[in-house]
Amino acid sequence: MPAKRKPVRMGSRKRWSQEVTRHSNALDLESKVFTISSPHRIALSLKRSALVSHRRKGTPYQSAMSMLNFYINRAGAGLPAKQKQVLKRAKGELRRVFGKTN
Repeated sequence: MPAKRKPVRMGSRKRWSQEVTRHSNALDLESKVFTISSPHRIALSLKRSALVSHRRKGTPYQSAMSMLNFYINRAGAGLPAKQKQVLKRAKGELRRVFGKTN
C-alpha cells in the first residue's frame, strides 16, 4: 500500500527557496549576487559574504559553494541558459579564489 501524503497548502510552498536564500544560516548574501554576469565577481562576492558572515555553520568555502549549488539547483527551469552557464563557471572561480584547485 503506498504511503499517504499530507495535503500541502500552496501558500506555504510558494517561493520557499527564496526564503532560504534570504534567511538561511549559511550566509548573508549581497543583493542580487546571482544575477551578476561575471563568474569571477559572483565568486568574489560569495567569498566576501562567507568570510564576514557569523551565520554560517561550515567553513567559508563550504558555505559559499553550498549556497551557489543551492541556487543553481532550486532555480531550475526558470533560470535562463546563459545565466546558468555563468553560475556553473562561478563554481570553478569560487574554487580558484579559495585556493582549492588541484
